[in-house]
Amino acid sequence: MVSVEGTPAGLVLFGPTYYPSILSSSLITFKSVLLASFICSAATVAWYATSLFAPSLEPPACSAAVRAVAYETLHHYNPSLKNVTIYGTGGTIAGRGASITQTTGYSIGNTTIYDLIGGVPDLPNIANIAAVQVSNVESGEINAKILLELNKLIQDDLAQPTTQGVVVTHGTDTLEETAFFLDLTMLSHKPVVVVGAMRPSTATSADGPLNLFQAVKLAVTPEARDRGAMVTFNDRITSAYYVSKNHANALDTFYAKDQGHLGFFLNQVPNFYFTPSTPTAKPFFDISRLNLKTLPQVDILFGHQDSNPALIRAAASSGAKGIVFAGPGAGYWTEAGRAVAKEVFDEMAIPMVFSTRTGKGFVPPFPPFGEGGEWRIAGSTLDPQKCRILLQLAIATGMEAQEIGSLFESLQTR
Repeated sequence: MVSVEGTPAGLVLFGPTYYPSILSSSLITFKSVLLASFICSAATVAWYATSLFAPSLEPPACSAAVRAVAYETLHHYNPSLKNVTIYGTGGTIAGRGASITQTTGYSIGNTTIYDLIGGVPDLPNIANIAAVQVSNVESGEINAKILLELNKLIQDDLAQPTTQGVVVTHGTDTLEETAFFLDLTMLSHKPVVVVGAMRPSTATSADGPLNLFQAVKLAVTPEARDRGAMVTFNDRITSAYYVSKNHANALDTFYAKDQGHLGFFLNQVPNFYFTPSTPTAKPFFDISRLNLKTLPQVDILFGHQDSNPALIRAAASSGAKGIVFAGPGAGYWTEAGRAVAKEVFDEMAIPMVFSTRTGKGFVPPFPPFGEGGEWRIAGSTLDPQKCRILLQLAIATGMEAQEIGSLFESLQTR
């Protein structure tokens, strides 16, 4: 596995069932395990000895093979359980405060995915766990490079018959963006669950351990299949397509105001309200064949009284390939701003999507794109940040403005 943003690469295995998937992806061979065991540095030997008594310690960035062997000796594979991979990206769930009462201003990056798993000792009772540290950053630092890496790792993982589901731990501030991205780019019947926490791992009554336990439980639940990506948080299960963070501080922050939840945890058992279904006209983007290194720049402009029209041209001049307008009400923008936006569109053919800063509701359809010179694209029910992700993917896959207009128009409820 490759590392992202300077984080040591690492696949840590909790059970030998994952060996076939590793071998098939050419990460290691059995001989390389033995060889690495002999040639690895003294630091690895010291870590291995220490890990017998402190299994949550992070192994040195020496060899995925050695890590696999070391952790396999500590966690017995249970053939009666399903296999889940947990991908760690950082965030509050991996945060560490100076005291048990500190719930703001804590540090991010000092707690690894291995520490998080070690802090939930019942996890091996519900699944055989594999862990991958993709990054360890605040969610505001999650970028296109990390999203694309997640897409590749998870898509390859879900293609393995040995993997029944995956979990992604993530910071809450931009969790909904990553979850939405995965929902649009994953093609699998298997559950993809995104989870985080509102309190750091060191806080009294930290919510991360139970959220993580429930995420793994959801990933191995047969009824969770065919529901796309999901977010589970504070006992609730919500579609990644619709979910938003609705409060900056409260634990009960993730939900879809209009569409509601998919289900609820009762005594740590997922209970679904509905049979599996797909959001209306939800698109899928097969980006695995494109070998993307990044995603196109798409900027969001926030609408308000006396908003500055010059910011529209500034965004385009700085390299934006698309612009999303987070407008007051149902996608409103000032007359002066619309005039500048139209000029920029005529000059550069940059697709422009109008959403609402209210966070929920509809931006009603404009006249069909291109008809009578129509250049505006209505964001339908998608909030600005989701419009941005969708627009990025549309541009990245080669769609022209006319196709993008038709794509967004298909989201409208008729």
